[in-house]
Amino acid sequence: MDKAIAVSIVEDQEDIRRGMQHIFNSTPGFSCLSVYEHAEDALQYLPNVNPDIVIMDINLPGMSGIECIAKIKKQCPHIQFMMFTIYESSEYVLEALAAGASGYLLKNTTPGKMVEAVRELYAGGSPMNSHIARKLVAAYQLSTALPAKNHFNISEREQEVLNLLSKGLLYKEIGQQLGISTGTVKQHIHNIYDKLHVQNRTEALNKIFGVQQRS
Repeated sequence: MDKAIAVSIVEDQEDIRRGMQHIFNSTPGFSCLSVYEHAEDALQYLPNVNPDIVIMDINLPGMSGIECIAKIKKQCPHIQFMMFTIYESSEYVLEALAAGASGYLLKNTTPGKMVEAVRELYAGGSPMNSHIARKLVAAYQLSTALPAKNHFNISEREQEVLNLLSKGLLYKEIGQQLGISTGTVKQHIHNIYDKLHVQNRTEALNKIFGVQQRS
């Protein structure tokens, strides 16, 4: 008989935590070894529990799930991590992957697909929702479209905004694409204009892409 895939769960919402625990304990081929409400508890106990897969929320009380992964990976590089969160921003995805996560699922994922994704992760894959995968591809394309190094201190999120500005999107449409409010988009654009010392969209795009063409 094949070894059961050992799973641990780090999730602060009790109904979600207990629901996932039930799913994996009742699915043949899986065993839920432990559940934690706080990242601090996971950091303390997971190295001894030694699961195959940890399903990790991002927004936890105290230490974030991403920070917890980075710390545990240093002690236990063999443990694999699946993010399970409401956050679909490419910024969160990239941070999670950089910390050591190998999969990224949204909390609207069905139980069946979640089990399938954990099985895929255990087999060496990197499962994620198709929507998240598209965002990751877009973030990669952006990183190659804009100068890797710029002299304006433009952040990753501001680069995302610039890329969408270059496509002619309205502030509201940019907000919908990035999952942020129109007010936040305006603030990012204000910061971009300040950093570039420009007054409008055309001047900003000419300046940033002009630097790219000359570099």
